[in-house]
Amino acid sequence: MGILTGGGDVPGLNAALKGFVWRMEEAGYEVIGLRRGWAALLHVIPSRDADNAPWLMPLTRANTRTIDRSGGTVLHSSRINPALTKPSAIPEHLRAAAPPPGPDGMVDLTAAACEVLRFLRLDVLVAIGGDGTLSFARCLHGEGVPLIGLPKTMDNDVYGTDYCIGFSTAVTRSVNFINDLRTVAGSHERYLVVELFGRNSGETCLLASYLSGADRALIAEVPFDTEQVVAMLAEDKRTNPSNYAVAAISEGAYPVGGKPFESGESDAVGNRELGGVGRYLREALQKNTGDRVIYQRLGYLMRSGPPDSLDRLVANNFANLAADLILAGKAGRLAAIQNGRYTTRPIEVTGQGKKQVDVGRFYDRDRYRANIVGVMGLPMFLC
Repeated sequence: MGILTGGGDVPGLNAALKGFVWRMEEAGYEVIGLRRGWAALLHVIPSRDADNAPWLMPLTRANTRTIDRSGGTVLHSSRINPALTKPSAIPEHLRAAAPPPGPDGMVDLTAAACEVLRFLRLDVLVAIGGDGTLSFARCLHGEGVPLIGLPKTMDNDVYGTDYCIGFSTAVTRSVNFINDLRTVAGSHERYLVVELFGRNSGETCLLASYLSGADRALIAEVPFDTEQVVAMLAEDKRTNPSNYAVAAISEGAYPVGGKPFESGESDAVGNRELGGVGRYLREALQKNTGDRVIYQRLGYLMRSGPPDSLDRLVANNFANLAADLILAGKAGRLAAIQNGRYTTRPIEVTGQGKKQVDVGRFYDRDRYRANIVGVMGLPMFLC
């Protein structure tokens, strides 16, 4: 069996790795970890004389015994997608035979990745990742590679599942940090603007603001009116006995008529770094109210450290679902949760849409707040 972790790290990845390795070893299978995500399929040289140790890691009960106690991933990760490779990122041994770039300037190295998989002679490959990782998993599935996907992302935005590994810990840490920062905002009677990860989906921001009692939440799905938000926060501060107000904001949020705040060069798959919308709101508040504003960008703090109990539980159960599929001779599936129940779905479902907040159901776009009422009959994660 082969297994890899791709994209951004989240708490719970090591728990999934351990759970899968222990289950498969008990069934008599050998598990090999592909290091640094899909990058391994471009850097492994398909020759028995090559030293591929930097890219391959045998996984056993012995060397995974304690990994679930920490966050991140012992296999490391990358945002490489072999089907969308920058020319500058093509490994030297592939450059001579690489196809020309497409209209988007990217090179498709799927054929080279498939050659490595044939060389490794894997019976099944398990890919743990979000949209980017699973998009190439779908590509390999189309090439006939026996493959199983496990969804992970703190944004909880993989289409086809109610829940992704890492989401609960990200929300929990965000709530704790927001409430911890209240002591500073309250002590100095200031506005507090907390910027959270969330490129296209504001679910993490929505639930974190709901559970922490933030005054306003600006999510990626709904452009905001800057003057209106400033006026609302000013009123929130005035009516708070401690004379402060809190706004949580997704990094992908943007004002009406604008666009998401991006900076720097694009990454391996063409995404530029998001962030700065919280700073924009801070400047608008200071300009229009004359008051000081605390701006805190949580960023990687949201997905650092060990997983909480829910992420440990889901990671282990997703690993068991993958093992169940393999032992039943099934592939091309995604481990998932639907309506609060564990299930599996065709891997193709991950490409059938974009999972975002149901704004009409769970968000008050006029008041910029979570609107979570009437939950009778809804699944636990409200999806």
